[in-house]
Amino acid sequence: MSRPRLVPRMDANYDLLRELTESHGAPGHEDRIRDIVRRELADVVDDIRTDAMGNVVATVEGAETPDYEVAVAAHMDEIGFMVTHVTDAGFLKLDALGGWDPRVLRAQRVTVHASEGDIEGVIGSPPPHTMSEEERESTDEVADLYVDLGRDGETVADLVSVGDVVTMAQDTRVLGDTVTGKSMDDRVCLFAMLEAAKRITPDVTVHFAATVQEEVGLRGAKALGVDLDPDLALALDVTVANDIPQFSDESKHVTELGEGAAIKLKDGSVITNPKVHKRMQSVAETRDIAHQLEVLPAGGTDTAGFQNTNGAKPVGAISVPLRYMHTVTEAAHEDDIDATVDLLAAVLDTEDGAHDYQL
Repeated sequence: MSRPRLVPRMDANYDLLRELTESHGAPGHEDRIRDIVRRELADVVDDIRTDAMGNVVATVEGAETPDYEVAVAAHMDEIGFMVTHVTDAGFLKLDALGGWDPRVLRAQRVTVHASEGDIEGVIGSPPPHTMSEEERESTDEVADLYVDLGRDGETVADLVSVGDVVTMAQDTRVLGDTVTGKSMDDRVCLFAMLEAAKRITPDVTVHFAATVQEEVGLRGAKALGVDLDPDLALALDVTVANDIPQFSDESKHVTELGEGAAIKLKDGSVITNPKVHKRMQSVAETRDIAHQLEVLPAGGTDTAGFQNTNGAKPVGAISVPLRYMHTVTEAAHEDDIDATVDLLAAVLDTEDGAHDYQL
């Protein structure tokens, strides 16, 4: 009997992916992720800087056509919470930072990022047999939840302040052919961007942008789009893979795990440039990179931030299919991760500034 694999077959660096996903970085508090990005890119780019919002921009100067610029964006933040109140008994009340489904939050472990250090806690959940039928059938709201730190009120008041951020506590594991954990949205795409940056020798100038506050309205990319004026903008983000039992209608799957990188045609914030996504398809076919097409009915990515803030820009996006998005068990297929790295690197290495993206 064969033993289960502890690491995936991925071509890329699993240890880095695990570090990125297990690290914490709620919107506006991406410091730990920013440090990893700067460390990983320091020796492979010509310039690296951080703006006032916390976006990291790492630039590789083009070898042949440096005046033609491409921006590639992936966001650093994960959905989380902010403490709004500390009760006299020592329980924490929360406000959401990003789009949570409160049904998945009860009885989860969390990390409170206090000024004196991280504190582990749990989101409380009363035993179902002590609840009335009305209570069992009620719909949770984030404001109804509370964090229990296992300490008395006086101690908690000394440790935690209003405004401290809270993130989910979860490790990253290999589950068959998938990698699962918290914050795969969007750390798996940030990972893909970092890995691609290490592989390319571009003819054009490429700005690798690790953005902030995407989960609360694409805020980092919108601000970055004012400072950068690229000729082409590409975003990396996860997309829905509803290839699970609750969705028997395959037309609602959006993407499927194991079928390759997803080339975005549209989402709720952007319709990508047809010439850009057709070139991506051509590159994928020429290089024999597994890919699929994505039409996402709702949601948005950093692509729209570039398109909306610095005028009319040709934009495109590559997505990693993800099951169980915005939970602590988000799952991506290792082959799709590899395909995303391969496709991004191939697109950047074959961009010469001469492709016509005008419509």
